[in-house]
Amino acid sequence: MLKKFVDPLPFMETIHPTCLMQNTPFYEVTMQETFQKLHRDLPQTKIWGYNGNYPGPTFHVQRHQPVHVLWKNELPEHHFLPIDTTVHGAEKSNPEVRTVVHLHGGVTPDTSDGYPEAWFTRDFQQVGPHFTNKLYTYPNHQPATNLWYHDHAMGITRLNIYAGLAGMYVIHDKEEAHLNLPSEPYDIPLIIQDRSFREDGSLFYPSEPDQPATAPHPSVVPEFFGDTILVNGKVWPYFNVEPRRYRFRILNGSNSRFYQFSLSNSTPFIQIGTDQGLLEMPIRVPSLVLAPAERADVIIDFSNCYGQSIVMQNEFVTQGEKPDPETTGSVMQFRVSKPLSCPDLSSIPTHLSVIPKLSNYQRTRTLRLNMREDSYGRNIHLLDDRLWSDPVTEAPKLGQTEIWNIVNVTEATHPIHLHLVRFQILDRQPFDRDIFDKEGRLVATGDRVLPELNERGWKDTVRARSGEVTRIIVPFGPYPGLFVWHCHILEHEDYEMMRPYVVIQ
Repeated sequence: MLKKFVDPLPFMETIHPTCLMQNTPFYEVTMQETFQKLHRDLPQTKIWGYNGNYPGPTFHVQRHQPVHVLWKNELPEHHFLPIDTTVHGAEKSNPEVRTVVHLHGGVTPDTSDGYPEAWFTRDFQQVGPHFTNKLYTYPNHQPATNLWYHDHAMGITRLNIYAGLAGMYVIHDKEEAHLNLPSEPYDIPLIIQDRSFREDGSLFYPSEPDQPATAPHPSVVPEFFGDTILVNGKVWPYFNVEPRRYRFRILNGSNSRFYQFSLSNSTPFIQIGTDQGLLEMPIRVPSLVLAPAERADVIIDFSNCYGQSIVMQNEFVTQGEKPDPETTGSVMQFRVSKPLSCPDLSSIPTHLSVIPKLSNYQRTRTLRLNMREDSYGRNIHLLDDRLWSDPVTEAPKLGQTEIWNIVNVTEATHPIHLHLVRFQILDRQPFDRDIFDKEGRLVATGDRVLPELNERGWKDTVRARSGEVTRIIVPFGPYPGLFVWHCHILEHEDYEMMRPYVVIQ
């Protein structure tokens, strides 16, 4: 077992534009294979990183200032993780190593969205059937928020992200700047992921599920849960802090693992934002649940904690088991050991932002989350019982608002992510699964429950729980085109739990 809290927390470097292209900042980012020290006692680990770093560099951009990014693939021709060639998009006829970058949560034209079939290989030698252009443009017209960028190549997203292809993308604006929140160097992104390692330091990713025996080899697995937790690319790091307020922009970047974060000394998190920006007001939460791809913007006040060592814990029950405090039940350690370098003049305002409550809509869709077996006897998770290759069935009109009733008949909670848009959660309600399965009718078995206070902001990923209807209200725009919606458990997304949708004019 690796020893906890022996490595300091790394800070992702900020990427800067290389030049201006017609008065627009131009960035160049290269995907490279390299070796990186992920724990004091591990040999160096082979990773794939943006500009050779895992996680990739952090973008800090201003609202209404568009940027151009040239994403370049200089990775090897062969993958170092196990590829299941029975998965759609990863067939033997396609190159092993393909990449395409998605800015998760970005309000972006479809030509720069990172469509899963818009992949490209090393030096653009081969491109996918939906490849559009080499240069991506991000308009950045949305309010201040914490986004992230990651690989989205069809059929191998789970492997490419696991190899290291992920990074943060932060949008700033004047309204947020006037709030006097903790700022650099007390404003820190945290990318939290789980991994497993072999003794030689290499990343371990399973090549086959436990069942069934008829599955191909290698085979996609139902989910992946690592036995160590990394923050910003280090296993169980520590962070020396001052007795003051800090802002942490937290991302769950894991393949499948959900987290319920808490602090060992019972200090609460003061949550100020969710996936798509600030909440209306700060919410004090004793613990914080994040599904894969969800983000939380929080303040932790260490003012009265001098001399303490505080562990950020994970208490989320996974597959019926509580996490082991010695392994996946621990995330990182805060050591309140540094003297105060200057007075803490930051504040936590009572009001953060205005979030208009959406109520007018033009259409309601009922969409099922379900499962069925494939030809090998493996379970496939599906959206509305359809495969990726089935014809498009969701075609909202540009500028219109829809309510999506997400009906989960599976045994798992699925984090559902829609590209392009941001939305609000209306409520969740239990239903009679047997009647729905037999007759297709929704019969409620309990009251509608409003989202938690810290979910009542703008979202782009929602936890759709088992046996519940999760209702979201979604304004579609501002761009027409071809996008996708999917579960963000990467093993589900890669194996059919993703569907294209079209915004039509």
